[in-house]
Amino acid sequence: MKNSTKYCIGVMSGTSLDGLDIAYIKLHFETSFQFEILKAVTIPYHPDWKNALKNGFHLSGEVLTKLDTDYGIYLGNTLKTFIEDNTIENLDFIASHGHTIYHNPAEHYTLQIGNGPYINTITGVKTICDFRTQDVALGGQGAPLVPIGDSLLFSQYDYCLNLGGFSNISMRENKQRIAFDICPVNIVLNHYVNSLNLEYDNNGEIASTGRIEVNLLNELNGLPFYNDSKPKSLGYEFIIETIFPIIDKYNLEINDILRTFVEHIAIQIAKKTDSNPSKKMLIAGGGAYNGFLIEKLKSYTNTQLVIPTDAIINYKEALVFALLGYLKNEDKDNCLKSVTGASKNHSSGIIYNA
Repeated sequence: MKNSTKYCIGVMSGTSLDGLDIAYIKLHFETSFQFEILKAVTIPYHPDWKNALKNGFHLSGEVLTKLDTDYGIYLGNTLKTFIEDNTIENLDFIASHGHTIYHNPAEHYTLQIGNGPYINTITGVKTICDFRTQDVALGGQGAPLVPIGDSLLFSQYDYCLNLGGFSNISMRENKQRIAFDICPVNIVLNHYVNSLNLEYDNNGEIASTGRIEVNLLNELNGLPFYNDSKPKSLGYEFIIETIFPIIDKYNLEINDILRTFVEHIAIQIAKKTDSNPSKKMLIAGGGAYNGFLIEKLKSYTNTQLVIPTDAIINYKEALVFALLGYLKNEDKDNCLKSVTGASKNHSSGIIYNA
């Protein structure tokens, strides 16, 4: 790849529905990649948007198509405002993940809404999106996509862990990058905290007051998913069809649910490391701020846990989608078959030119 510098915006909306992450980034490639997060913001979703995106899974085709368009218009207008407010003049492209409604690679489909042509039309900026569909078409999981960023931007770490709606991890094994989803995290914790009229369990304080329901913990840890061969990925379907029904049948207090599920998360993550104290694990995503979860994870592994700067915790995924856009724009591979299980490495995404 030739030496080049690109200024770009990465956009991410995760399954935990914390908000829309927007990061203006300088990416430079010489012999390796360097990056700088120049401006970044998380825009919390209005309750109407949060409900619409959360319930998109249940919509009819026509209504979902309209939501895709409306959300694309929302993204376009939000990005236009971000560009204007920050007086951004150097901008080569926007790379948008969209928001996942369906993800079921076993049945050969995935859907991220946030209509790319509307983002392109409203902002007047080249827009790159739809990074997952091609991978599923090639027999892959369409996820995780972040590990190529771990390889190119954070190779000094032995493990890169993301604690978002789901937890996923990437690492080098047998001279290649592998990665996979581990278990649900914030998408479950936030669901039960919402019933207390809270957005999230700050620092895991509510979970820390609960008790572990051993039968629930054992049932969760015994789910067949955790014994599946890699690569594998999780979607919202797994939550509503499997996780919620298991938890709800125990009729527990919210703090006991949270306490038990935090233990489950820590156990499942620790199982994916070799607990070597000389190795380092970078932790990003909103769950990195959950001190109680981090404390529990430390109790199960001797691997060094590294909590980075706020910018990396909050905007690592937006940064990596900007990188995926950069690679697509250069027609270079941005999806790794060793990670997703696709039939080949490939350059995924659709480009809408200004």
